Amino acid sequence: MLIHPMPDPIAIQIGPLAVHWYGLMYVLAFALFIILGRVRIKQPHIAVLGWKKEDLDDMLFYGMLGVVIGGRLGEVLFYRPEYFMHNPLEIFMVWHGGMSFHGGFLGVILAMYLWSRKAGRNLFDVLDFIAPLVPLGYAAGRLGNFINAELPGRIAPDTLPWAMQWPGIPYPVHPSPLYQMLVDGILVFIILWLFARKQRPRMAVGAMFTLLYGCARFFTEYFRTPDWEVVWLGVPITSGQMLSLPMIIGAIALLVWAYKSQVMGTPPTKARPANT
Repeated sequence: MLIHPMPDPIAIQIGPLAVHWYGLMYVLAFALFIILGRVRIKQPHIAVLGWKKEDLDDMLFYGMLGVVIGGRLGEVLFYRPEYFMHNPLEIFMVWHGGMSFHGGFLGVILAMYLWSRKAGRNLFDVLDFIAPLVPLGYAAGRLGNFINAELPGRIAPDTLPWAMQWPGIPYPVHPSPLYQMLVDGILVFIILWLFARKQRPRMAVGAMFTLLYGCARFFTEYFRTPDWEVVWLGVPITSGQMLSLPMIIGAIALLVWAYKSQVMGTPPTKARPANT
């Protein structure tokens, strides 16, 4: 059985200034967005749409606001409304962890809607462009959760080689943040990046990300201690699974629509000259 290393959550301390590992993971996520975005811009089927490096910087600013505001509000509304109602100041203490992916997902969609209107682009083109840039950033966030000893897993058998002794828990558990980093993040990135290397119908890449993440999250939730759980038709469903089901259903509908439109002759995307 492994033992959680329990590193100091503060990466750098200079006098009263403390830089937390969790915050650095967000910096890493945003850096990966820029690095992967610059690679994606050079792909031939993306280059013809007139994307520029300046677009990446602009979208990152909007996306950062969407991730932080949406992610925190999602944590407050979806998972711990009663706690934050009694401790409202902690809503702003994001360095303590506690960011909802589903809230951040909705926040980014709203942010990209605002940016697409400003830039004069189709929202689905924007979402298709950024979708492959997201999963590795998500993986960095889950690594931050692991460093903070957040999101402990369910009870694991002693015979499991990677079962882990988690801080404050007297029995071995699954290291669920690492599962989600590997499956929801890295595996989803590999599949989606390969899928997005070729021209796809409008909406297909964004929908594929939503479907892959929704399915991956539904699976990895079986190893994570749920924030809350309901029983439907005798089957327990966790909060993460409940929030992922609409993603899966909506993504399937969008994929069918995207490919049906292509078969009917509707152009999936339109080439667009670079902004001047």
